[in-house]
Amino acid sequence: MVAGNNLFYPIVGFASCLAFLYMSFGGMWPDFRDHSEQSVSFVERNGSHFMLDGRVFYVNGWNSYWLMDHAVNEYSKYRIKAMFQAGAKMGLTVCRTWAFNDGDYNALQISPGQFDEKVFRALDHVIAEAKQQGVRLLLALVNNLQAFGGKTQYVKWAWEEGLGLTSSNDSFFYDPSIRRYFKHYLKTVLTRKNSITGIEYRDDPTIFGWELINEPRCVSDASGNTLQDWIQEMSTFLKAIDKKHLLTVGLEGFYGPKSPKRLTENPEWWASDLGTDFIRNSMLPTIDFASVHIYPDHWTHVQDLEYKLKFVSTWMQSHIEDGDKELMKPIMFTEFGLSSENKGFDPAQRDRFYKIVFDIIYNSAKNKGSGAGSFAWQFFVGGMEDYNDEFGIVPWQRPSTYKLITEQSCRLARIQGVVPWRTQYLKQLCSH
Repeated sequence: MVAGNNLFYPIVGFASCLAFLYMSFGGMWPDFRDHSEQSVSFVERNGSHFMLDGRVFYVNGWNSYWLMDHAVNEYSKYRIKAMFQAGAKMGLTVCRTWAFNDGDYNALQISPGQFDEKVFRALDHVIAEAKQQGVRLLLALVNNLQAFGGKTQYVKWAWEEGLGLTSSNDSFFYDPSIRRYFKHYLKTVLTRKNSITGIEYRDDPTIFGWELINEPRCVSDASGNTLQDWIQEMSTFLKAIDKKHLLTVGLEGFYGPKSPKRLTENPEWWASDLGTDFIRNSMLPTIDFASVHIYPDHWTHVQDLEYKLKFVSTWMQSHIEDGDKELMKPIMFTEFGLSSENKGFDPAQRDRFYKIVFDIIYNSAKNKGSGAGSFAWQFFVGGMEDYNDEFGIVPWQRPSTYKLITEQSCRLARIQGVVPWRTQYLKQLCSH
């Protein structure tokens, strides 16, 4: 066993040194192996929990609404891979993004029923890249706001074609012509065959689920009946086409005029007059999980930070209680953000805000509650300052924020057990 020229001991010493270096530092480097050929299961629901491969699945996620738009052009396309790789490196599991752009620049839907194939291929790329990096997608299907077209564009189309009942934006929810427009859009997207993977969207488990509409409001009918009818009709229509994916409404979480919580939990009096009702809208059997947003800066006139942070805690606990006791469904906080435009803003304040959100989700998960996950609004990669708003961040540019995010990924992973194709990477991330 002794090598010639007494080389045995130097060789053993060198090998021992290499082993020490690997064991000490090898786990610091992320595992960006291609997951596209590995088997991926659909996320399902069992009562108030998401399930994946027989285990409870909790989400540490983020918003990057801009992915499809930036995948259209070659000069910005690299950002999609960069964002998904960065998300995977932080242990994030689901990204929420737009699967719509109606009549705007880089529009997916140019006019009712007319689609730009180049933009559809951009969305194909987003989904395929997410799969490669081991990230799932929550895809929103239309905007209540005017950005990227939204319900305003649908109303404009109907009005221009002489079919619209009224020019009111809320006619999106009750005009028969506009309802037909939107159903055609839903069917086209759900049955789209990805030009890269060859998989129809409705059959692709990379898609975590669908969101009917971002932040719906129907102020012309404060009773909530108009919006409720629309949700029921569209969710039933979608589920008839796609029975495999989870579905949520896209609510902000406000309690309606008949809810006793409107007086105690809503941020201010106006929140019960928007035509939405968190409990009623989320109760429908075609809705698999409830969505809630958290924007204390935009929802209250009180400027005191401590007041806002206390509201965040109460707001979240109230909705998790609803999931536990009334809805019996998972609760997802699909947007949360603290504005950098607040007087005296300091990034440390945002860290405190993030920590409250993460701790409440973690404690709910630890106690097997319905708090199923959260999505920060919003993440970018470097060089995208022109696309930012008062809430967006490049998380790795601030170590304390980055640490909060990765620690949340690891805490949830320890509760649920890690997803098979991410086991190696999460072990590496969480061992530090």
